[in-house]
Amino acid sequence: MFEQLTDRIETVFGKLTSRGKLSESNVRDALKEIRRALLSADVNYKVAKKFIKNVQEKAIGEEVFGSIKPGQLIVKIVHDELVKLLGEEAERIELPQKTPTVIMLVGLQGSGKTTTAGKLSRFYSKSGFNPLLVACDIHRPAAAKQLEIVGKQGGYPTTVFKQGESPIGVAIRARQEARKNGHNLMVIDTAGRLQIDEDMMAELDELSSGIDPDLTLLVLDAMTGQEAVSVGDEFNRQIGVDGFVLTKLDGDARGGAALSLREITGKPILFVGTGEKIEALDRFYPDRMANRILGMGDVVSLVEKAQVAFDEDKAKKIEKKLRKNKFDLNDFREQLDQLRNMGPLDEILAMIPGVKKSMINSINMDESAIVQIDAIISSMTPEEKRNPAIIDGSRRKRIAKGSGASVRDVNRLLKQFNQIKKMYRKMTRGGLPKMPFGGF
Repeated sequence: MFEQLTDRIETVFGKLTSRGKLSESNVRDALKEIRRALLSADVNYKVAKKFIKNVQEKAIGEEVFGSIKPGQLIVKIVHDELVKLLGEEAERIELPQKTPTVIMLVGLQGSGKTTTAGKLSRFYSKSGFNPLLVACDIHRPAAAKQLEIVGKQGGYPTTVFKQGESPIGVAIRARQEARKNGHNLMVIDTAGRLQIDEDMMAELDELSSGIDPDLTLLVLDAMTGQEAVSVGDEFNRQIGVDGFVLTKLDGDARGGAALSLREITGKPILFVGTGEKIEALDRFYPDRMANRILGMGDVVSLVEKAQVAFDEDKAKKIEKKLRKNKFDLNDFREQLDQLRNMGPLDEILAMIPGVKKSMINSINMDESAIVQIDAIISSMTPEEKRNPAIIDGSRRKRIAKGSGASVRDVNRLLKQFNQIKKMYRKMTRGGLPKMPFGGF
C-alpha cells in the first residue's frame, strides 16, 4: 500500500532537498506534484486541495526560502500536515471492564468483518479479556460457520443463531451465555450487503439499540478507495460509529481511504488489518503511517514486532557475529524464521528508514521462497554454511541437485544473503540515514 504515492513524494522531496536555495516557484511546482500524487492515490479531491493549501500557508509562514535547509523544512511541514490529516495522535481505546463488554462490527459484505472479529478477539485477549464471538448474520449460514472457524484458530467459542432467531435475539442469548461462562468480551459479527440498503440499516439500528455496544466499529476494505470513504460517511450518519477498521492494507490499495476518512467523517481509524493471520491487526498510529508514506520507515512498529518475535539472547549473539563479520548461513536461516514470525518480509523491510523499494524488490522473498531457502541451506555442508565464499560452481550444482532447486536458485540465495548481511551490518553500526528533517 502507498507504494506509488511514496515513490512520487520521495521524487519530489529529492528535487527539493538537492537545491541549495528554493524559490516560491520551486515550492509551488513541488506542491502541485504532491497534489497530483495524492489524487492518483485516490485521495478525496477536497481533502487533497485543503492539504496542499495548509502546507503552502505553513511554508510561507515559516519563511522557508531563507532557512538554512529549506528543502528539509518543507519535508517537515508536509510530514506534520500529513499526521494532522491522519488524526494527529492514536486514539485511546479504553473498554469498560464489565461482564460482558460488547464490540459490534458493521460493514458491507466482503469487507472482512468476520476475520476482523477473530483478530480483535486475539488483540484484546492479550489485555486480559476472555472473548466470545457472536454470529448475528442470520441471512448467511456460511457466515456463522466461517466465524466458528476463525474462533477455533484463536481458541475462542462462538455463539451462532438458531432457526427463526432474530439478530437481537442471538445477541441477548449470547450475553447471557457470556455472563454464565465468564466471558467479559463479546465481539458481534453482523450481516452485510453488497451495498447499503434500508433493511440492513434497520437491522443494525435495532441490534445497536437493543444490545447497546460499548464500541461500534465499521470495517472497511482499503482496496475500494473512495467508495470506502462514502460507505464510512453513510454508516456514521445513519447508525453512528466510534471508528474504523481498515482492512487489506497489505494489498495493492492506493491509500486514498486512509488519507480521507478522518477529514470527511470526523471519526478516527482505530485499527488496520495487515494480513490474513489472526494476529495481523495493529492499532492505527497517524505519525507512524505518515513516516511510512514519506519513505521514513516505521522504527517504533518494527521494534514492537521484533520484541514479540525475537529471542533477545539470540539477537545479542547475532549482533556480536555481525560486528566480527562472522554472520553465516546458519544465522541467516535462523533470522529468516524469526522474521517470518514478524510478518511479510517486504513489510518489515519497508519499516526500516533508508531502505529503498528497489532494495526490497531485489530481495523478493515470500513464504514459498523461504521454504526453498531452508532446503538449499540444508543441502550444504557445515563448512559451506559457515563460509559461503567457498561455494564455487561445482558446489552450487551439487547443492541445487540435493535440494531440488536450480543453480539459479542457489545463486539467488547467495546474493540475497550478501545483501541482507550488508543491510544488517549497516543497521548494527548505526549507518542508516536519519529522517530528512533531522529529528524534529
